[in-house]
Amino acid sequence: MDRRSFVGGVGAAALLAAMPKIALAKAAPDEIAKLGTTLTPIGAIKEGNADGSIAPWSGKWLGTPPGISFAGTGSPLADPYAGEKPLFTITAQNAAQYADKLSAGQQAMFKRYPDTFKMHVYPCHRDFRYSDWTHEQIKQNAQLAALTASQEGITNVKAGAAFPFPKSGIEQIWNVITATKAFTETGDYDEAVVYPDGNVAWGGQKWDIYAPPYDPNTPREEGSPASSFVFRETTKPERERGSIALVQETWAFDSNPTMAYQYVPGTRRVKQAPEVAGDYPLGPGGFHTVDDTRLWAQSPKRYNWELVGKKEIFVPYNNYKVEDPAASYKDMLGKSHLNPDYMRWELHRVWVLKAKLKDGIRHVYAARTIYADEDSHLPLLADMYDARGDLYRFALNTVSYDYAAQIFMTRVCCYHDLVSGAYMADRLTNELKNKPKFNVGGRKPGDYTPAELKRRGV
Repeated sequence: MDRRSFVGGVGAAALLAAMPKIALAKAAPDEIAKLGTTLTPIGAIKEGNADGSIAPWSGKWLGTPPGISFAGTGSPLADPYAGEKPLFTITAQNAAQYADKLSAGQQAMFKRYPDTFKMHVYPCHRDFRYSDWTHEQIKQNAQLAALTASQEGITNVKAGAAFPFPKSGIEQIWNVITATKAFTETGDYDEAVVYPDGNVAWGGQKWDIYAPPYDPNTPREEGSPASSFVFRETTKPERERGSIALVQETWAFDSNPTMAYQYVPGTRRVKQAPEVAGDYPLGPGGFHTVDDTRLWAQSPKRYNWELVGKKEIFVPYNNYKVEDPAASYKDMLGKSHLNPDYMRWELHRVWVLKAKLKDGIRHVYAARTIYADEDSHLPLLADMYDARGDLYRFALNTVSYDYAAQIFMTRVCCYHDLVSGAYMADRLTNELKNKPKFNVGGRKPGDYTPAELKRRGV
């Protein structure tokens, strides 16, 4: 397919006719009838657990909760649970009694940092919900979504989890890929790599993202395989300032691979960049990989995926403190991990997904386990293993509900190198003035072209 036709917008009928499909993933009518009735509108279990440590889903709040003052997107999000105290704290001394509800990475953190790493566990809350429009799109996904023959693409998907009733690992990783997100995102983020000696390497970017499948103004029948268009401008370090990347991504990795372009300030030219994928290093010092951005991104093609099932795990949840502008980076960034006093952990049910590298494929991670929230499909924890089978890195996403966008969103993402002792905190915003804004302003694919990249760079 001519990439120019893709960017300009192609009718779905022609695109879908040209893309091979298999129909294995479509849900049965009796399953679909459970959405919003016996199950939540996204397909999660409504009930809590037997001892009440996992709350039943209420979905009572859409947008700003009662009693909360909120000035709109780009403004601080007040914590609706600010008055709560921890139920208990997990430390290296008592971690063994909670081992069945901790990932291998969490347990490794207690062993490596026995004096400083701790988890303050708070009451579980499942009070927020998505919009009725988003719920309806997910129901239609259950009826219409299909994997392509290669399983490297999906068709007829919009606005959220592609497969609300996942039967396989490949379906669940596509739920992670398609988990509901903002249709526009603009603003700045900082990132910091903290080394054991206390030194910090800083990075920063200005982002402009448009994700058409989540735009309620883009009808399903007029869609395309486009999943997101991204401008990423480097703001720090100074030596890289002004470099801008344009990325055009799709949910058809088999027929429409990711396209990337780079504006280089020194030459004032735009060049097409080679495919940046797999374990290509990102962040200061190349601290994490392209495909573990927000714990998982890009095509699932390099791994075999196994759906283990659901499990009760302590996960970062309702993490409003990590974005509090009153919290300085100095206060938040501990020597070996984020300051535990800024973290909130809750017990939730998660989908457990194991990935094993396919034969003949090279990657720094030979295997990984991803834990995805049942109420959003956002990945919350990830354990990454090296070629010897040893636990290499542990990563986590903090998550909170965004009142303006009316969705759950990943916030600060941390990657811990369990060998070197360094860690990276990505998507920091506390000390930034141009804070991210979501679902603001009209966008179209034609706004994200190499010509626009050049205009922005000059």
